Amino acid sequence: MNDGDGVSTAPDRGSRFGPLGTALVIIPTYNEAENIKAIVGRVRESVPAVHVLVADDNSPDGTGKLADELAAVDDHVHVLHRTGKEGLGAAYLAGFRWGLERDYGVLIEMDADGSHQPEELPRLLTALGHADLVLGSRWVPGGRVVNWPKSRELLSRGGSTYSRLMLDMPLRDITGGYRAFRRETLEGLGLHQVASQGYCFQVDLARRSVKAGYQVVEVPITFVERAHGDSKMSRDIVVEALWRVTSWGVTERVGKLLNPRGK
Repeated sequence: MNDGDGVSTAPDRGSRFGPLGTALVIIPTYNEAENIKAIVGRVRESVPAVHVLVADDNSPDGTGKLADELAAVDDHVHVLHRTGKEGLGAAYLAGFRWGLERDYGVLIEMDADGSHQPEELPRLLTALGHADLVLGSRWVPGGRVVNWPKSRELLSRGGSTYSRLMLDMPLRDITGGYRAFRRETLEGLGLHQVASQGYCFQVDLARRSVKAGYQVVEVPITFVERAHGDSKMSRDIVVEALWRVTSWGVTERVGKLLNPRGK
């Protein structure tokens, strides 16, 4: 349900995921009218106890209105109406703030296009019982992609490999966006300092989690290419990720050279 400001009211605390508390699935949207009803329905069917927050960037195709219709008949569905398209990172940060302010114990990132299968959400939630952050991974044993051209797979694998080596992180799928956080993890990451967007946003949160000493685990997922709508991947997103990862990696290496004992 929504209040007068276009933001959902606080949810009923009756449904919880074990000792971690109520889980919130955050789904950023921009022109996802063809997908939003299906993905929300699949989430609600796969894990009925979770809540869903649709963070819509004022989609011209009416995605926000469709989300409002879902929220009007399901008190587990909420809508955050944003003023315009500001990027994936900004939408997730707004969703995180919304969820943390309302005392959710678990916050989950999920794409609106169906590439992240809601039916695999129980696997992420189960793994979160012994971790601080769970990554749905395409590149660990058992993970895979469906309907991707080889060029797209090489770009994704290459981006994760470059990030892993440059940032010295033991993660196979650093750019993936299907994730489950404990609220305490997000609260400890310094989200107010995060400025990156696109897929680099995912690298940044993984990097911060590892550096902060949080337990990060990867579970295999099957990533399915979207059936409807257009991919949000662009040249600018790739360039930003390459620039920021290189900058972070160089900065850390220079720091270690200047201060080898970490003093």
